[in-house]
Amino acid sequence: MANVGAKRGMRHKVPHQRGRIVGLTYDVKPDYVFKKGDPKDANAEFDHPDTIDVIKDAIESGGHRVVKIGNVRNLLRRLKKLDVDIVFNIAEGVAGRNRESEVPVILEMAGIPFVGGDGLTLGLTLDKIMAKKVLISEGVPTPAFFEVSDIRNIDGVGIGYPLIVKPKQEGSSKGISDRSIVKNVRELKRRAGWVIRTYKQPALVEKFITGSEFTVPIIGTENPEVLPTVQISIDGKTNLGDLCYTFSRIKSDTLSYVCPAKITRDLDRKLKAVALKAYKAVECRDFGRVDIRVDKNGNPYVLEINPLPSLSTEDVFMTVARNMKISYNNIINRILDHALERYGMK
Repeated sequence: MANVGAKRGMRHKVPHQRGRIVGLTYDVKPDYVFKKGDPKDANAEFDHPDTIDVIKDAIESGGHRVVKIGNVRNLLRRLKKLDVDIVFNIAEGVAGRNRESEVPVILEMAGIPFVGGDGLTLGLTLDKIMAKKVLISEGVPTPAFFEVSDIRNIDGVGIGYPLIVKPKQEGSSKGISDRSIVKNVRELKRRAGWVIRTYKQPALVEKFITGSEFTVPIIGTENPEVLPTVQISIDGKTNLGDLCYTFSRIKSDTLSYVCPAKITRDLDRKLKAVALKAYKAVECRDFGRVDIRVDKNGNPYVLEINPLPSLSTEDVFMTVARNMKISYNNIINRILDHALERYGMK
């Protein structure tokens, strides 16, 4: 239904041709103005300017012309004179749990085709608790959890320790450190209180899965293509135990991506199947990434679905491209091609 609506919402019928005029919406780190009380990782989701140039060059290598638009405020200023065929959106938005939905909703209202998930998918998945409710309803395994908005209301824990405490509606591992893993109610209250005060939102408290961690990138919509599984390595270890993916490790050289993953074919099939089910459950479009934790018995649990994953050349999609023996430019243009096909423009 979303695809049909998108086609109907186009402002004009675009003739079939090889090259397109592609708008690029994004947020970059220098644009973020830190406010008093902001955590140090407040702009963690924003891209480095170099990443924008790399994506622009990649799209243009496919025979297209790129128009840099920038953030949602720039989009609003330019909307009436925006002469593009389609927008490649990687913008994170301004504030609140609907921030990632801002650009897609505006483009949808204006009848402008765009790459990636729509406003509903992006809003749903940024709120990790809402996303988990959908996963549970679709039979996708995800760690047991509860929400804490007031630490005075924590009265015992029915899902057992250890637990991991996260901000409810953030990405890029914001608010997650080794201190996020708690082993008793005193530590739980301290960490949940810190999350609530620092990020001005409830805390998501999950059963912590001791084991290994993986991420599965996927491209496409109607018939998604599951790309090679990527394994997370921390300090050279792929059997992570109680180690986890944190904001500080992303910025250091202690975290790396292993592809192909050092796992059995059976586990690889299992990870890809659960990732695809999660991707479809929240109606991702064109590209996305599913993060999964696997316990010591080989049981996978979906931690998060990201329909707006990083396309940095230091991130997962570049790792996968190397494994597939194709270029980064090829991956980016495959994503764009899926969107063009979805709108009947290719």
